[in-house]
Amino acid sequence: MTQKMQSAKKRKRESGFTLLEVMIAILIMTIGLLAVIASFATAIAATASGQEDLVARHKALDALESIYTARNSQQVPFAQINNVASGGIFLGGAQQLKCAGPDGLVGTADDVACTAPDTGAACPNGVECLVLPGPDGILGTVDDVTYSLTNFSRTITFGNVLLPSGQVNSNLIAVTIAVTYQKPGWPARTYTVNALISSYH
Repeated sequence: MTQKMQSAKKRKRESGFTLLEVMIAILIMTIGLLAVIASFATAIAATASGQEDLVARHKALDALESIYTARNSQQVPFAQINNVASGGIFLGGAQQLKCAGPDGLVGTADDVACTAPDTGAACPNGVECLVLPGPDGILGTVDDVTYSLTNFSRTITFGNVLLPSGQVNSNLIAVTIAVTYQKPGWPARTYTVNALISSYH
């Protein structure tokens, strides 16, 4: 073989990646890394708002439970389980989380200013508050922290339930309870509960 043929074969065997192949590989790796970073950001957001999500869930279910209890105990006539605009007793629109008044129902006109659990101290702005463990991590000690729920609001909405014929079912009411909260630097988050309440108990 001639010297030229041997060096041509050698160059063929030693050929590497082209610039285009390297660029495509870098692009694919960049997309993969961005996906991993995005999943970390989602995990951090979920962790950062975990406590507020739990509070929102609890406050929505708490309101729903009080409505069911009022219906079951016949404390409130079924016709009054509705928003004020529809002849009921529940306030429409977003409301601050105040404590239940004499009627025992949250979201009504007789809601009152709250006091902190166990301590009896007034909550800031009269809005519900929680007592959380302080730096020592033990609840019930002098370093406990009062956490105000002033950044939370609750909306209780009632709606009609239609029969297959299109008529309104007079024995069922649809209820939606949405608890929304806002943290500084984060978009508002909402926890929603939907249920049906019947006139039968």
